[in-house]
Amino acid sequence: MGDVSTRQPYRQDRPARPAPTRPPRGRWSDAQAYAALDLGTNNCRLLIARPQGAGFAVVDAFSRIVRLGEGVAASGRLSDAAIERTLAALRVCADKLKRRNVVLARSVATEACRRAANGAAFIERAHAETGIRLDIITAEEEARLAVLGCHALIEPGSDPALVFDIGGGSTELVLVDTAGPQPRVLDWHSAPWGVVSLTESVAGSADGGAASLADVYARMRALAAESMAGFAARLPRVDRPRLLGTSGTVTTLGSVHLGLSHYDRSMVDGLIAPTSAMRDISRSLSGKSIAQRAQVACIGAERADLVVAGCAILETIMDLWPAERLGIADRGIREGILRRLMGENRL
Repeated sequence: MGDVSTRQPYRQDRPARPAPTRPPRGRWSDAQAYAALDLGTNNCRLLIARPQGAGFAVVDAFSRIVRLGEGVAASGRLSDAAIERTLAALRVCADKLKRRNVVLARSVATEACRRAANGAAFIERAHAETGIRLDIITAEEEARLAVLGCHALIEPGSDPALVFDIGGGSTELVLVDTAGPQPRVLDWHSAPWGVVSLTESVAGSADGGAASLADVYARMRALAAESMAGFAARLPRVDRPRLLGTSGTVTTLGSVHLGLSHYDRSMVDGLIAPTSAMRDISRSLSGKSIAQRAQVACIGAERADLVVAGCAILETIMDLWPAERLGIADRGIREGILRRLMGENRL
């Protein structure tokens, strides 16, 4: 990666490499920063931070729903409209990277680019037009990065914990041993359903009637359960299952559980909610039309069509790992990337 001062265009190569650094001048804008960009099936998220104590302090952030994977389940390709939306978001990210003293950065793309026939071509175009080099990571690395980013929020306990990330195109599940100083991955699984792919595959047949909505939700639950059956069979029986989720689904449902009028990260990140309450909310939302869901605070029009698929996946996870409480994390892949860039041990 070349110099990222405002005098030169930002460029990023794969893998992440250090950039020449300037002598610090004692100002926040000149403090050495690290950047992590996570381009998922549904969202484009950037986090820029500087080391602080045992963790880091956020310098800048960006998040936009781009729906890059819209239509991929049916066509096998990223659509022109989705590509243009995503490139517009990446240009915003590139501008932010130019204005910060970023000494090391990594940008990753996940399921939509893994699955799409033109995923690699999109990566090259994004690099040419924005200077950002996206690395298409495997599902296993995606799962490990998510755990590294959020494991601090796992409730204390001696039994293994299950950490999951419900994405747009896939869902990652990781069984974690937390007995040592660093979490240790015992087993992991990537299910080929996320909120976008499951919605596109099932929900199109709903006519809005109660019976139709119930049937759609049942089929979503069945597909999710089938995709996780092999992993469920490998899970050990434990006395006190611990469960931690990171994704827009769990943070949105956490907001609904708290009755928030608007999303507040400080209220949601680290929240512990009864799984029974999460089930009640999921089933209530599954019986509402898209228009009705859009009226629910913290869901709105942008999430109304996708949230039910997330609910179906979440309920399936709670079936296979019957914890009484669900930990909710508004952190994950980006934070995992930053911790690796700043030298934290790998999982």
